[in-house]
Amino acid sequence: MDNPYAERRSVELDGYRVRYWFYDADKERKPLFVMLHGFRGDHHGLQLIASALREKYHVVVPDLPGFGRSEPFPDREHSVANYVEFTRAFVSALTDDAVSPDSGTGVVLLGHSFGSTVAAHFAAAYPEMVERLVLVNPISQPPLAGSQRRLTKLTELYYGVGASLPKRLGTSLLSSNTVVKLMTDVMVKSDDPEVKRYALRQHQAYFNAFANREVLSQAYQASISRTVAEVAMQLSMPTLLVVGELDDLGSVDSQRTMASWIRSHSLKIIPGVGHLIHYETPLVAAQLIEEFLASPAPEPLEGYDRLPFADTTASTPDQLTGMLPAVAGHDGEGQLDREARARGPRENENR
Repeated sequence: MDNPYAERRSVELDGYRVRYWFYDADKERKPLFVMLHGFRGDHHGLQLIASALREKYHVVVPDLPGFGRSEPFPDREHSVANYVEFTRAFVSALTDDAVSPDSGTGVVLLGHSFGSTVAAHFAAAYPEMVERLVLVNPISQPPLAGSQRRLTKLTELYYGVGASLPKRLGTSLLSSNTVVKLMTDVMVKSDDPEVKRYALRQHQAYFNAFANREVLSQAYQASISRTVAEVAMQLSMPTLLVVGELDDLGSVDSQRTMASWIRSHSLKIIPGVGHLIHYETPLVAAQLIEEFLASPAPEPLEGYDRLPFADTTASTPDQLTGMLPAVAGHDGEGQLDREARARGPRENENR
């Protein structure tokens, strides 16, 4: 499904081309919001959330290298570490270096599922480039340790067989719509038939848009071997976790434990939803995100030093026609109202 509000663009990064979609690329000055999709997906997976936020933010959703319409890495593995370096290069190029490791200016960064792992590892490695972090269905535990470990083992076998078969046969197996439907049926928790049809149409249309089976195999291994929890204690920016109550890839208990390791966080649990928040309750997620970005930072947990205030250095990159800080509460000169932000402790969790 083409999104009428998205403008496709591309950028060349170190020998490969990345396509990205700019939601509401108008001339107004707005905060920049970069979103990273999950494993096997592309930008379409996040378009409902992106569209809901486009009036207040310049929302940019790239196809991760090797998926959708972006080219794969030409000479490196599709690992979490290399996707982190892609994110650094992409955000720097997107903002004409107004946001870089040395700029002192950050963006809002969102990651869903595997994208949450990449986003969290990026935020831990380059904290100065992320003003606020949003993790939707974050990977809180290794899949083999979760409640669906048998299904994960079966999935791992499926990708292993697909990689070992002759190329044509292996690619055909990995692109099977029957398997895609089985995956969708397991992940969708909604009883709404229209939601089920939408999720299935999305997966059938875009789940097989991967460059080749080597890319798919590498990215799958990355998705089951790394987690957000690994770097949770290193996340220094205010962080929102949007969690599905019925998520098979991360129990509520594991999400609460992981959230407790993030010193300034807000945990929101959406009842009756699993791993497909972006399909099943995108407007609820968008509202939670908007409230988080419009509110003072959550109070740091005891045992952590108070976070320094986010840098609000003005930047006017040509590509964005001016970029505002992400957090609400600015005075007439565009600086954060620090007193207001220091006041008003908020609940860290909404159960």
